Amino acid sequence: MATCFRASPNIMSSDNTSDEGVPGEGEAAPLNAPKIEFPCLYPIKIIGIAGVGFQQEVIATVEKYAGEIAADLIQLRPSKQQNYLSVRLIITATGEDQLRDIFTDLKTIQNVKMVL
Repeated sequence: MATCFRASPNIMSSDNTSDEGVPGEGEAAPLNAPKIEFPCLYPIKIIGIAGVGFQQEVIATVEKYAGEIAADLIQLRPSKQQNYLSVRLIITATGEDQLRDIFTDLKTIQNVKMVL
């Protein structure tokens, strides 16, 4: 499984393009170029107020859309004073609709402060 990345636009130009077909300096990528190639491994970071059940609620919400997440793809990082918790999950992203649904659902959780 590939890690998500921005796709290189396939622009061919004799003046502003490198050998790989990537735009040269000062040249913009086309507006319709895909941003991410699916399926891919996609990291999601959720930061919220640390509390009972926060981690489980966040993971359960993401698993509704992405299936079960292996323990080695979950990282927890509490803030210095233990007030906040960062939960980083790596999922297999299948498309923009899936990601949009995950982000929308995560933002409805009361203790979630940020989704990246």
